[in-house]
Amino acid sequence: MSRIRHFVTCLFHGLAVAAVTTIGLTAAPPAAAQSSNSIDSVEGLPTFVMPPSGPFSPNEITIPNARAIAAWVRSGHSDASSEAFTHWDEEGSIPPVCATCHSGAGFRAFHGLDGSAPGLPEQPVPTGGVVDCETCHNRNLGAVEQITLSSGVDHPVIVGEAACVTCHQGRAAGSSVTKAVDELPEDSPNEDLGFVNPHYALAAASSLGGYGGLGYQYPGKTYTGRFLHAKPVSTCLSCHDPHSLEVTQDTCLMCHQTGDPAEIRISRQSYDGSGNTSKGIRSDIEANSELLMSLISDYAAEVAGTPIVYDGGHYPYFFADANGDGLADERDGSRIKYASWTPRLLKAAYNWKFVNADHGIHVHNPHYALELIYDSAEDLAGQLDTDFASLNLLR
Repeated sequence: MSRIRHFVTCLFHGLAVAAVTTIGLTAAPPAAAQSSNSIDSVEGLPTFVMPPSGPFSPNEITIPNARAIAAWVRSGHSDASSEAFTHWDEEGSIPPVCATCHSGAGFRAFHGLDGSAPGLPEQPVPTGGVVDCETCHNRNLGAVEQITLSSGVDHPVIVGEAACVTCHQGRAAGSSVTKAVDELPEDSPNEDLGFVNPHYALAAASSLGGYGGLGYQYPGKTYTGRFLHAKPVSTCLSCHDPHSLEVTQDTCLMCHQTGDPAEIRISRQSYDGSGNTSKGIRSDIEANSELLMSLISDYAAEVAGTPIVYDGGHYPYFFADANGDGLADERDGSRIKYASWTPRLLKAAYNWKFVNADHGIHVHNPHYALELIYDSAEDLAGQLDTDFASLNLLR
């Protein structure tokens, strides 16, 4: 018996204690109490009627959707123990600006799906919520026809992508970097500058490319727009199972020889100077990204005057490394955040983080990623003793 089938069977029997605790189910009420809700068993499985509580709006979800619920349970959207949903536990509530995506209740408030006026929740939202069924299955979500991106672009959406674009566009844009650096001298450290964080899981942002403007786009350069892919691939749900979030590899196999996105290459030229076009395009992005980080380190030490180190496990990620040992400097037990930002360095670091914050960018918009990395690397190399042309990178 497969794990999923075993889970569903246990769910209906009320025996999977951990799973029941996770999704808020209780034992089925007596037969007399459930007569109005009784539904025939599905493919031989006994029925289990959910109580009128929890995040599922059980009066709207029928028993045959048990498999969808089981798929959701193993997704990141349901993981109530993850950092995405526990970050504010000590405070006891989630700030309105964060609750929009880190709580189903906050999402509904933001779009006015709970009867309130659309906009950020008026009050912090209690912790404990996840991306529940009502986040994506609310009957009023179809009324959301456009999402305003962090760049200010009003992007039209259909109901199948409204939730995805709302929460996977990040919280900053190239315009945020432009505003931060204003007209400051490009290579002069400024203590008033701080790292601009594009946020996390930026699939919607990267897929929109230059049209969305969510990466820092250098003046005078042109950028690939929305990655429309092939015709059958038009929204997030074209590739991702809506509940488990897993990639449906059969979609890839309609056009590609492999269903593994990491092995797919959509270009016959090498972008990383290796000349190897037999590997997936992700390898080119990773190689150029490593080069950019190396240039960021060289520039920080040689031009900004303070070595820098990246630590992805601690915000704000970039820290001072005065002794050059590859570890963040500390003071009183706390890491010393990098404080020698120049406008040129900030632009490159933002783009590096933008590209690496979307672990599927090689599928969502590989050309946009390569363009952002190339332009950032070229800009830094111009201030270093680096022969950029000899690297044989392609844009």
